[in-house]
Amino acid sequence: MTPDVLATLQQHLLQCLASPPSEVRRLLHGRGRCWPGLEQLTVDWLQGTLLVCLYRDPGAAALAALQDSLHALTRQPQWASSGAERLLLQLRYLADSPALWLHGTPVQQCQVSEQGLHYLLDLGSKQNNGLFLDMRLGRQWVREQAAGRRVLNLFAYTCGFSVAALAGGAQQVVNLDMARAALSRGRDNHRLNGQPLERVSFLGHELFRSWGKLRKLGPYDLIIIDPPSLQKGSFVLSQDYPRVLRRLPELLAPQGLVLACVNAPEVGTEFLLHSMAEAAPSLQFVQRLDNPPEFADRDPQCALKAMVFQAPAAQG
Repeated sequence: MTPDVLATLQQHLLQCLASPPSEVRRLLHGRGRCWPGLEQLTVDWLQGTLLVCLYRDPGAAALAALQDSLHALTRQPQWASSGAERLLLQLRYLADSPALWLHGTPVQQCQVSEQGLHYLLDLGSKQNNGLFLDMRLGRQWVREQAAGRRVLNLFAYTCGFSVAALAGGAQQVVNLDMARAALSRGRDNHRLNGQPLERVSFLGHELFRSWGKLRKLGPYDLIIIDPPSLQKGSFVLSQDYPRVLRRLPELLAPQGLVLACVNAPEVGTEFLLHSMAEAAPSLQFVQRLDNPPEFADRDPQCALKAMVFQAPAAQG
């Protein structure tokens, strides 16, 4: 990161802070390769906390220069007027993703809002904070589709889709994720929004051993599949995604919808289209959801793929 690149970063952040978003939002998505020199940097506005994530080691001198630039940011009038209180730099290229608190009192959690819904985020203690901001329009779509429907949320993580589905009037939501701690945070998110937990199930199970349980709780009018690209020992996208798709016909109600997601730059839309055609040919492609404009990518095939498919109507 050259001085010119750091000056561009600071100028952009000052413009954002001069009129900060009213809810949680990405401010700079360098990984979309639309910001020359900042390809391994992202900046998120967490409503009082500025989270800067660095995904590649820039070298000691460049890292020190970045920290100096961020410190300087906190001394500008735009920082104070924005209501920002904390600045956190997370080194995602290191094994434990350590966090450096550059400004403000360190805290373990913060609460953010998105489209009127509330979520608890972790700060500085985990690789991911608990809410993937690029899925904002996906959560909005689920909320718009959920009324009266039974929803299955696979790889549920902290249950953001489930919160959105309940807000949209879902009849029942089943969340499945092998990480029980993430599901516990999902319960917290539902409680935070005053949502009835009797309409939500939390299954801390390994998916490929749970098909029988899921069939008994179905059928489902809407299934969400948002897996990790690679989860060591449990999920390899190229091998295991088709195994999930193959089960969809036995889980879906007639005309049920599927939101199938992939967020791996090396995997384009053809992967999902081809895999669905091979594994569940009765399901028809409907649309690819837009990504939030703040997640612009030089190559849309490298960005998040959130694609909708639909089961056929009942026969007879």
